[in-house]
Amino acid sequence: MNFALVLFILVIVSGIAWIADKLHFAPQRRLAGIDRMPLWLEYTAGFFPVICAVFVLRSFIAEPFKIPSGSMIPTLQIGDFILVNKFTYGIRLPVLNQKVVALGSPKRGDVVVFRYPRDESVDYIKRIVALPGDEITYENKRLTINGQPLQYSGGEPYLDPENMRYAKRFTETFPVDLGGNRHEILNDPDRPATVFPTERFPGSEFCQYQQSGVTCKVPPGHYFAMGDNRDNSADSRYWGFVPDKNIVGKAFFVWLNLGNLGRVGGFE
Repeated sequence: MNFALVLFILVIVSGIAWIADKLHFAPQRRLAGIDRMPLWLEYTAGFFPVICAVFVLRSFIAEPFKIPSGSMIPTLQIGDFILVNKFTYGIRLPVLNQKVVALGSPKRGDVVVFRYPRDESVDYIKRIVALPGDEITYENKRLTINGQPLQYSGGEPYLDPENMRYAKRFTETFPVDLGGNRHEILNDPDRPATVFPTERFPGSEFCQYQQSGVTCKVPPGHYFAMGDNRDNSADSRYWGFVPDKNIVGKAFFVWLNLGNLGRVGGFE
């Protein structure tokens, strides 16, 4: 279900009822000495201010999402309820997701929600690791951007709660001139580094696959996104680049996890 479209329709219907009540039905009730709205108006015009406020907040300020899979472990856990900033990268028209005011653009290391390029009714959440024009290499489970290798530290065992397997937990750091973002990732030492695309995708001619990984040149207007759970994530390595028009917003805060209230807070 396209919740944004449903909410938009509710705003229109309840708004028409609210205007009709203010201009027509309310004056008639006052002349007849009737104080209360009819039931059908209570459930349409009466809810308009609330529905309109939710629509504006969700469309232009922040939108809630729930994490359904473990592709972003250890940064985000299954069951996390997160908030996504809708204006960091610009103001977009609701439902159409068309950018009308440009305020910024994703940076390397940002965690973003976007519409899955192969099925735009589905929302994905991944980390942006390369920008338009970047050359990215993922080789032997290590990233290199524009010839600069990212730095890795740690490597302690970490139990992946989704598949109940031990992986290694590393801190991955971008060079300062590439933004300097620092975040945690998982690598499963028992999984091969080989990457194969699931099928051809727009821009696949910009990628070269080999036994040890993949190298891609990110085309204009697109981004390369990866999950932090590197061996348990379907991402740009497999299905291609993320168009700028598909980006919904920047994820920045866990506001609830019913299984672990200590999860509440910001994240990188």
